[in-house]
Amino acid sequence: MALYSEKVMDHFRNPRNVGQIDDADGVGEVGNAKCGDIMRMYLKVDENQVITDVKFNTFGCGSAIATSSMATELIKGKTIQEALELSNKAVVEALDGLPVHKLHCSVLAEQAVRAAVKDYYDRHGIAYDPEDFREMDEDELHEHVGH
Repeated sequence: MALYSEKVMDHFRNPRNVGQIDDADGVGEVGNAKCGDIMRMYLKVDENQVITDVKFNTFGCGSAIATSSMATELIKGKTIQEALELSNKAVVEALDGLPVHKLHCSVLAEQAVRAAVKDYYDRHGIAYDPEDFREMDEDELHEHVGH
């Protein structure tokens, strides 16, 4: 059996929504010092809080690029609230799975989306519960990915 699914390979070889949005309404950056992956996510949001455009820049492995790409596909056209509901599990499922040792990349993609939404809220003075945007420590990260 191949280590990576065809969808992972496709999103790695042909990532969607790569780049940056100069006048973004929200920008989030997250990284994992252990693995060296860094993701930056840019959101363009309309007056109805719908994400009309989303771009990413990722410095990292193929799984980090694939999860970033898939995360942007999953939230484009969705509301900010729907984007907040994106889970790393949904990203993994949409990619037809990831090797266990690469599941942390899907968590980074989820966290990059959340960081961009938080920045959007901050820029627009929208109140939120800080607990919704708390960063996970290493133990929580492992629990979150289920290993």
